[in-house]
Amino acid sequence: MTAAAPVPGGDPVFAAFCAAGLWPGLGRRTAAELPAAGITQPDDVTADRLTKLLRVGRQRAERLFSSFLSAQPTYEVVELLVGAGLEAKLASGVADALGPDAARRLRDDPWALLGLSGVSLVDADRLAIAVLKGADRQDARRGRAIVGLTLRTATRDGHTVLPADLVVSALQAERFDDPAAAIVAAVESGEVLEHEPPEPDWDGEGEPPEPDPALRTLSLARYGMAEEAVAENVQRLMVTAEPIADPVSVRSVSKGLDTAQAQAVAQSLTAGVSLLTGGPGTGKSRTVAAVVQLLRKKGTEVALAAPTGRAAKRLEELTDHPATTVHRLLGAQGMTGGFSRNEEWPLDADVVVVDEASMLDVELTAALLEACQDGTHLLLVGDPAQLPSIGPGHVLGDLIDSGAVPVTELTTLYRQAEGGAIARLATAVRGGDLPPVDSPDREVVVVPATGSAEAARRVVQLITDSIPRALGIPAGSVQVVTPVHRGPAGTIELNKAIKAVLNPGEGTVFGFDVGDRVVATANHLDLEPIGFANGEVGTVTKAGDGSLGIDFSSGPVTVTGTALSDLRHGWAITVHRAQGSEWPGVVVCLPPEAGGMLSRPLVYTALTRAQKHLSIVHASGAALARAVREVDVRPRRTRLARLLAETAG
Repeated sequence: MTAAAPVPGGDPVFAAFCAAGLWPGLGRRTAAELPAAGITQPDDVTADRLTKLLRVGRQRAERLFSSFLSAQPTYEVVELLVGAGLEAKLASGVADALGPDAARRLRDDPWALLGLSGVSLVDADRLAIAVLKGADRQDARRGRAIVGLTLRTATRDGHTVLPADLVVSALQAERFDDPAAAIVAAVESGEVLEHEPPEPDWDGEGEPPEPDPALRTLSLARYGMAEEAVAENVQRLMVTAEPIADPVSVRSVSKGLDTAQAQAVAQSLTAGVSLLTGGPGTGKSRTVAAVVQLLRKKGTEVALAAPTGRAAKRLEELTDHPATTVHRLLGAQGMTGGFSRNEEWPLDADVVVVDEASMLDVELTAALLEACQDGTHLLLVGDPAQLPSIGPGHVLGDLIDSGAVPVTELTTLYRQAEGGAIARLATAVRGGDLPPVDSPDREVVVVPATGSAEAARRVVQLITDSIPRALGIPAGSVQVVTPVHRGPAGTIELNKAIKAVLNPGEGTVFGFDVGDRVVATANHLDLEPIGFANGEVGTVTKAGDGSLGIDFSSGPVTVTGTALSDLRHGWAITVHRAQGSEWPGVVVCLPPEAGGMLSRPLVYTALTRAQKHLSIVHASGAALARAVREVDVRPRRTRLARLLAETAG
């Protein structure tokens, strides 16, 4: 990650700072005009000089001067980075992560740079050589940072823990001579937790066997503590819960439910934590509606939530009861990751129901459980066959595997009338089978393609013409999902091609025009009036003056400033991003380059986004059938199932 060449004739640090957009309020066009106004170094920045710029009056000049002074901590970081030949744009993340004295902290420990995503060990080593006299590969700070980096890298694949032996191997690969000392330093820093191997089973005869040292694990403290918090709070809710309804009340809302569905209703009103699982069309929503109906009859406070805005809206429609995202339920604090609802200010509800629970990562689950006061009943509803959470952990699967909470799995397929072919195909894929599609009414259509370019053309034709014309589903109700971002049939190129047909324009604000479909890639719940959550899809209704008005499923939002960079065009989105949402029509694109990524959960998750019509543009050859038949979810290394079993036991 090397720095771009600075503009000749001026202070290279100042030039890099301005070019990287780190001066708040200074746009690219105005930044390019600075040299002509005689502003090429920090000492040149005055309100008087700034008034010489085009379109900059006295008031704006004062604001720019003030914002430059307030950005000095970031400027000091840029000095260090440029001096090491690294990109200035990293400075913003460094300042956010390390605070106002970030530059001093980097001089004290240049390997702290590894705490940022996208930074390699080579980058941190270059900074160390630039700021430390006699920088040494065996520096204890370097070893400690490699431990943290190894664990952070593992969390991107969903792991919350790694065997200590793998961390040792990573240290040895970077030629660090004393891995044990590096691990001790990482643990002593508080960033890393060490977990002793579990006690082996013993039948009571002879000497008890020794724990296997190969099973010793390490975790980043935040995830290790989150797993422990989940286990402790599940047990707390299980112990403190009291039955909410008697069998007669349960029977009164169970008419039309099968035995398993009625059992799930009773279970949710008896156990402190319970799970309701099953594939599409098995009646999960109907069961949840019965629970809500009974609680409303009794005047019991119930809170409904889901990880995404679309899923929450669907839950609200199915139960005729208000629902929200989990983040909003917990009072998420902007982008900081904190929540206002917690142990000190718990949720008011007696029963909390969370749909699409397969999407819950371990930290969000820990926050949810901590916000449930003693006696609260928590019902988690989800499909473990779907993709696991984007964040670390395997919460739904671990809860099921632990045996610590009651689980009702619905298996009878009811949704034949409104979703026959889609539901049948999804059920077969869930079981590892890929049958020929039998759908005379064109509810499911398979469109073969010979490569990525042809697949892309087919996708654009389907969403812009074929599906609206032949099936009467408007393009605005059709969603394209694909496993990949890059390539002709990835989200980036597909969005360009679809926009060119459905909503051509120059990109008035940040590349977006009125009428564009957008998807959020981060949480910005602090925006007026209600903000938006990661994964929400909306439509641009206003564009001008550097801001966008967007209608999301949760409501209208005005988006300005840095939040604009967390929006992407949303006609085509990844399968992960689509999880938790459904659309009347869905086009699933499977190009050849997705072959290595395909797995049964990914294919299953993609297919189950469709409500009325599913088109599958198939260009991945034999990889699709092989993935459905052989490739289950990649196992995630976690401690939660064992912790839950131990706590319950």
